[in-house]
Amino acid sequence: MFSAIARIFRTPDLRRKIGFTLGIMALFRLGSHVPAPFVDFPNVQQCLAASSGADGLLSLVNLFSGGALLQLSIFALGVMPYITAAIIVQLLRVVIPHFEALYKEGQSGQAKLTQYTRYITIALALLQSTTLVTVARSGTLFGTGGPASCQQLLTNDAWWAQLLMIITMTAGTGLIMWFAELVTEKGIGNGMSLLIFVSIAATFPTAMGAIWVARGFEVFLLVLGIGLVVLALIVFVEQSQRRVPVQYAKRMVGRRTYGGTNTYIPIKVNMAGVIPIIFASSLLYIPVLIAQFNQPAAGEEPAEWVVWINNNLTTGDSGFYMLIYFLLVIGFTYFYVAITFNPVEVADNMKKYGGFIPGIRAGRPTAEYLDYVLTRITLPGSLYLGLVALIPLFALATVNANQNFPFGGASILIIVGVGLETVKQIDAQLQQRHYEGLLR
Repeated sequence: MFSAIARIFRTPDLRRKIGFTLGIMALFRLGSHVPAPFVDFPNVQQCLAASSGADGLLSLVNLFSGGALLQLSIFALGVMPYITAAIIVQLLRVVIPHFEALYKEGQSGQAKLTQYTRYITIALALLQSTTLVTVARSGTLFGTGGPASCQQLLTNDAWWAQLLMIITMTAGTGLIMWFAELVTEKGIGNGMSLLIFVSIAATFPTAMGAIWVARGFEVFLLVLGIGLVVLALIVFVEQSQRRVPVQYAKRMVGRRTYGGTNTYIPIKVNMAGVIPIIFASSLLYIPVLIAQFNQPAAGEEPAEWVVWINNNLTTGDSGFYMLIYFLLVIGFTYFYVAITFNPVEVADNMKKYGGFIPGIRAGRPTAEYLDYVLTRITLPGSLYLGLVALIPLFALATVNANQNFPFGGASILIIVGVGLETVKQIDAQLQQRHYEGLLR
């Protein structure tokens, strides 16, 4: 292991790529701590120290920004606009034939879809930055009932000052996209995935330190031990796959013989990744958002449905919230897998190139068999995702940790997924130059 790591730094090309990637990561983290114009930075830091963080969807966005959202920095929006735009473009393939045709065109179509993703990212960044500046100006970014300094987060309330903040945060999102593309082109690994990895990993020391301070060293060690076990189990499941064997018949093209090979279709247990957790968190935040806009005037009693939402959907330590969250994750897992893996398309491609599954006829029977396998392997995958998503909520109810608990939910899935993919790419680079790679 150590000798393989030493070979990484002895290889000039690989050393240069890793150094470039680390440099971009450092710039990204630096920008996360640079405040936007007209932000009262001392007041923001005081509010951060006095509050427990954000709740609901805001906590998810803050997690993906590496804590930059609540600091109102130039990178406050982080990678969330790009993630949302990529999901939107992927979903539009199902409902707009033009997007599906672009997807099938190959490299030129993919470039066009990437361009659409950039445009949608900038539009979402404008919308989200406007919302963030409005919430910060209203003094409710850290909730109500906090210190008086939390009501004065901006030093200038003029319209031109707010417009400058919106433009700065939107430009920060564009700069993050450029950083990600530079890493993908000149560095190692997928640029956007690595920036998400850095954003989430940056919150780990703070989260673990908060558990140590709040619950003591014994609970800290217990959480650390449980986290390592959870990490090992997630690595095991993320690597698990159902391999459907495929054989290709021999065919003559001129004087050459093609085909006659045996391969397989890898169907992962968790094909949906972290997307169902993001969908479920976003959907559960909608009732809370509606209730916030229906708060009663001073001296009046709130409506019964507002009280019920505040009691059951605001925090994650209630049994009803956990049950709904778990069921939503399962439902969104089936939904996302259904729109990303098309058994009919896979079966048609296999038939076109002379491939077949042993014992299954080509065409419709192959599509039905793939759908049968996919439906049954998605069940344990959805249950696994639901349980992983509930880990932070159990931590909130038992050890009084916030919902950004480091060893569960979207954070640990992204950390493991990006880490495994990056290690595989480094291993492939090493094996091009040495017989032995990083992985054994």
